[in-house]
Amino acid sequence: MALPPNVQSHLPSQENLLLDYLRRLEKQKDGRKAVLILISGLKPFNRREQHVRAATSSFEPLAQEMEGQLFSLKTADLIFIYKESAHPRVETVVQKIRFLFSDDPLLEDDSSERRFVTWYDVATQFEDILRLVQSLVDVEDKKLGDMRDRRSDTRASLKARQERGEPLTPAVLARVEQSLGSADLSNLVRRQFVCAFDAKLRPQPFFSELFISIADLRETVVPGVNMTANRWLFQHLTETLDRRMLSMLGKTDRIAITGDISFNLNIATLLSNEFLAFDDNITAGRRGAMIIELQLVDIFADLNAFMFVREFVQDKGYRICVDSLNHQTMELVDRDKLGVDLVKIVWSPELVDRGEEMHDRVRAFVKRIGENRVIMCRVDSREAIDFGRRVGIALFQGRQVENLIAEDNRRKELLKLKRRIERSAPAGHPPLKSKS
Repeated sequence: MALPPNVQSHLPSQENLLLDYLRRLEKQKDGRKAVLILISGLKPFNRREQHVRAATSSFEPLAQEMEGQLFSLKTADLIFIYKESAHPRVETVVQKIRFLFSDDPLLEDDSSERRFVTWYDVATQFEDILRLVQSLVDVEDKKLGDMRDRRSDTRASLKARQERGEPLTPAVLARVEQSLGSADLSNLVRRQFVCAFDAKLRPQPFFSELFISIADLRETVVPGVNMTANRWLFQHLTETLDRRMLSMLGKTDRIAITGDISFNLNIATLLSNEFLAFDDNITAGRRGAMIIELQLVDIFADLNAFMFVREFVQDKGYRICVDSLNHQTMELVDRDKLGVDLVKIVWSPELVDRGEEMHDRVRAFVKRIGENRVIMCRVDSREAIDFGRRVGIALFQGRQVENLIAEDNRRKELLKLKRRIERSAPAGHPPLKSKS
């Protein structure tokens, strides 16, 4: 079966590498076997990232010893192509993976289990493997395209309803808070990294912010309600969310906590018994890795309360960040007088569009605060990073930063995979050339 000339240029990276690897094996198929593990056939609760990672890591020792090469497809399915001599060890690994998912309906009986794992002899079934890989890629590409279209339509419709929907009322708020009392919110916790960048725009993580996604909470609990329409009711809701976040942070089995982290709290929460209980349950070392983010409006609502809690939490080892300044409110903040550690300024195209006078004001603000203490947040474009660096800002957060982190991770993984392929390539074939 000949490979279409334009196939590889349009395929996702892992599939592209798999097809290239098969092409290189075509004339040296003897002594090779393959196994396909259809993780995509499992129930959603068995396809979570940690499960896929556990299955993938089971093959690591064999890959490191050059006994075979693993490919993880967009479907989450795994294909491992290996030397025939390693077959007993591969069978052991596959048995381990079967056990990992033994509670899934797909593995309830022998006939279903055969649909989960398929074995191939590369020499005699090469064409079958090639067709299988191509069909998996084609199906997944179509599925992802359809899913993106549906998700985009649904979310656009929901957003439009929410923007013109009913405002949050005390009755609705009571219903929401009652739901939050028993709901598992760990799946609504999101993480965004604050990063510096090197000369090649490669991200260097500084810390990460953990927050409960209000948009996802709204979609889940009260679709059609504009939760931010009533500022004071929303403020009350955030205090409830603060307490739930503290509860989850105190239980490391609920959400993964690695490195320095930040999280938003209200001053009222910092004065509450819930925060005292949270503080009692964590070590001094963990306090030093935590940054508490406060809204400027909350600080100015009661400066005396702020000064009290600031001194209390900083004495404990926490750091404080003032969140969500803009080009108007940045003039109100004197970091030294407030005694805070970091400040965030929200990116807006206005910062560029208002010309040199605005640029100079932001530059002076950064100089006054300290370039390593100002974070530009809600960064959604390369323009935001370029502007921030021109005015002296060193730290950034937002969707564009997450995109650059993902791009850097893909580059590292591809480089790692290409090196493995080159080391395990059949003799007499040139090494795979990097396109990066």
